[in-house]
Amino acid sequence: MSEPSLLYVDTHAFHDLEVRGRRVLLHVPSSGIFDLDGVSAELLDFARTRSTISFEEIHTEFDRAGSPASLAEAVEDLKSLGILRNTPAVPDHGPGVKVTEFPLSTLVLNVNTGCNLSCTYCYKEDLATPSKGMKLSFETARNSIELLLREGASRPTVNVVFFGGEPLSNMGLIKAVTAYTEERCRQLGKKVEFSLTTNATLLTEEIADYFDQHRFGISISMDGPQAVHDARRKTIGGKGTYEVVARKARMLLSRYRSRPVGARVTLTAGYSDVGAIHRHLKDELGFAEVGFAPVTSNPITTFNLVGDELKAVFESMKALGREYVAAAIRDENIGFSNMHQLLSDLLEGRRKSLPCGAGMGLLAVDHKGDLNLCHRFTGSSLPTFGNVTTGIAKPELGRFLEDALDRSQRGCSSCRIRNLCSGGCYHESYANFGDPHSPVYHYCELLRDWVDFGIEAYLLLMEKNPAFLQRHVANRSSEL
Repeated sequence: MSEPSLLYVDTHAFHDLEVRGRRVLLHVPSSGIFDLDGVSAELLDFARTRSTISFEEIHTEFDRAGSPASLAEAVEDLKSLGILRNTPAVPDHGPGVKVTEFPLSTLVLNVNTGCNLSCTYCYKEDLATPSKGMKLSFETARNSIELLLREGASRPTVNVVFFGGEPLSNMGLIKAVTAYTEERCRQLGKKVEFSLTTNATLLTEEIADYFDQHRFGISISMDGPQAVHDARRKTIGGKGTYEVVARKARMLLSRYRSRPVGARVTLTAGYSDVGAIHRHLKDELGFAEVGFAPVTSNPITTFNLVGDELKAVFESMKALGREYVAAAIRDENIGFSNMHQLLSDLLEGRRKSLPCGAGMGLLAVDHKGDLNLCHRFTGSSLPTFGNVTTGIAKPELGRFLEDALDRSQRGCSSCRIRNLCSGGCYHESYANFGDPHSPVYHYCELLRDWVDFGIEAYLLLMEKNPAFLQRHVANRSSEL
C-alpha cells in the first residue's frame, strides 16, 4: 500500500518556544521536551497554520533549502510525535476509561474541626472554635486506618495525614492512631509515613520530640515577616500570632532531625512580594523549604488575588524562581517548593489525566467518618463518597472521576499544559464556579506562562548542573 500523499497537522500536540537561542518543543501528549534542529523548526513553522499538508507542498517549499535526507528525517520525527499524521487528529477528550478501583495510598484524618486561630482567609467550611470543635473518635480513626490498609493493600507504603482545624488540639488521638497504625503496618509488612500541617501555636518540646521519633513530615503555616503574618493569622480574639509561631518554629527547627521542615504560605491580596517572604522564612527562621498558595477562591473576596495583583504574584514567583536556578547552578538548594514541583513534573515527563490524587489515591475523613474528596471539602456541600464503616461508595466516586477524566466539554482538550495541569484544583473550581470539574479559567494563562518559565529553568539546569535535578528534584518525595 502506498503512503498517503496528504498529512494532517495536529496543532494541539505541541508547543514550541525559543530559549536562549534554542528552539525547543514541548510534546503535549507525553510532556517530553525536545530540541528542534533547523529543518524541523522550519517544517513546524510551515505546518502550524495548516490543517493538512501535502508531500508536494513540503518538497516545493524545502527541496531548494536543504538536503532531501534531512527533510525526510524531519518529517519522520514530527510523524513519530503525532504532530504530522496519516489520519486526522482526534481531540484529546481524555482516556475514556471506567474507574472501578481506588488503590488508596493516603488518608487525611480531620482530627478536630476546632481551631484556636481565626485566620481571615480560611477556606474550611466546618471550622469551629476550640470549645465547639468536633473531634474525631478513636473508633472512627481505627476504622479509617483499616479502610486505608484494605483499599491500599497493593501499596508498599501508606500515608496518614493529620489535619484540622488545628490538629495539635487533639494530640491524644494523634498518638493513639500513630501507635495503632505502626503496629498494624508491622503486622502486614508495610511502611507508614505520617505528616501534618500545624499553626505551631500548641507545639511543645515534648510534642516536637515525639514527632521526631516517629519521623513525621511537618509543615508550619506561616505567612512571612511579622507585619504580613499578623495581618492575616490572628487568634480568635484578634491578636496577631507571629511572635508565638516564630518562637515555636525556632524551637522545632533547633531539635528536629528526622525530616526537613517546610513552611506553607498563603498569599492574599495586599502583599505579593514572594521573595521577601521566602528570604525571611528560609534564611532568617531556617525552614528547609517554603511553598506558596495564592488565594483566589475565598468567599470573602477582599482576600482574593485577581487581575493585575494575581499576575504580580506570578511575576514575583518567577523572580524567586530565577534566584532558585542561579543557586542551583552553584549547586545550592534554596528550598522553593513551587519550583521543585514544577521541575519534578518536567523532569519526570509527568502526564496527568487527573489534577491530583483526590478520590483515586487520597480521601479525607471527617469527624463523622464520612469520606470526602479531599481535606478541603470537609464540611462543604459536595456529596461525600461513603463512610469508613460501610466503605467507599465506589459507583458514585467512579462516576465523579470519570467526569473529571472527560475533557470533551472543556478548554483542557486543546490546552498545551493539559497533561501537566489537568484542569487544576477541584476545590478551587468548586469555590469559583460551583463545579469541581471546571478548569481554573481565572488563571489558566498564568499557569501556561509558569510552565514556559519552568521549561526555560529546566533546560538551563540540564545544561549547567544536571546533577542538581537528580539530587534535589528527582528525589523530592523521599526528602520531604
